[in-house]
Amino acid sequence: MSRATLVIMAAGLGSRFGTGIKQLEPVGPNGEIIMDYSIYDALEAGFDKVVFVIRKDLEKDFREVIGKRIEKITEVAYAYQEVTDIPEEYRDKFKGRSKPWGTGQAVLCCKNVVDSPFLVINADDYYGKEAYKEAYSYLTSMSKNGKIQICMIGFVLKNTLSDNGGVTRGICRVNADGMLDGITETHNIEKDGENAVVRNGEDITYLDIDSPVSMNMWGLPQEFFKMLEDGFSDFLEKTPQDDSKAEYLLPTLIGHLLQEEKISVKVLRSEEQWFGVTYKEDKDAVACALQRLTLNGSYPSVLYTLNR
Repeated sequence: MSRATLVIMAAGLGSRFGTGIKQLEPVGPNGEIIMDYSIYDALEAGFDKVVFVIRKDLEKDFREVIGKRIEKITEVAYAYQEVTDIPEEYRDKFKGRSKPWGTGQAVLCCKNVVDSPFLVINADDYYGKEAYKEAYSYLTSMSKNGKIQICMIGFVLKNTLSDNGGVTRGICRVNADGMLDGITETHNIEKDGENAVVRNGEDITYLDIDSPVSMNMWGLPQEFFKMLEDGFSDFLEKTPQDDSKAEYLLPTLIGHLLQEEKISVKVLRSEEQWFGVTYKEDKDAVACALQRLTLNGSYPSVLYTLNR
């Protein structure tokens, strides 16, 4: 069987979740966290390795809550996203920085532990079984002719909204061949009955609820690490020393590479319901959804032994 790696970005602070680390909140009927379902679906689809991207200070919690049991069923590696993990020539320039550098750096941290095509996901997002099957099929059949080929799992906007507040989504432009033409990062999208809207004071913009959106689920070949490295150096060079909030974001880099025609991006459309814990109030809805999926047979009553 062809190899493929699941990379889980779990170094975020969970700032909107309030107290605690949102990626480690139990939501399943037996105390499972969202990552348990992501890993279960990925392994079922054919992935054979899991890489957790975490902060070093979270390692003990991660190993206790999920790492130790996943190590019993598949190959596991850890990559650490640290603010100081930047090219040496820029360390003095940003020596006062405390905020992590964003999803682009998070993926770059994996360079030395990823040894096959890989799928990048958020730790606190539930993507559904079909997404992993589509991604595995694509990653294990990519050709290496011409420009670098990557894939993005595109979800339907209406299937990704929260009942508890506004969300940010990358709304995609997809051509007739199913290839990505561009992404528009759109902030504070709210659910309004059967509609998706963005409010700006008195102004209301209605969005197409069937628009494909990016949920940070990207399928990438190993060759992409060189592009990430080059892009990060360029980003650090252009970022002012006193800009403490600038982030090197994976979708932004992919957008630039797309414009420069250095990559092609196949959009694999998923009709499944996405859900995640953006707000603390989302947790109960996620738990109910996972309970329904367990009761209808989508998942066994016990995913695997939850040895702590």
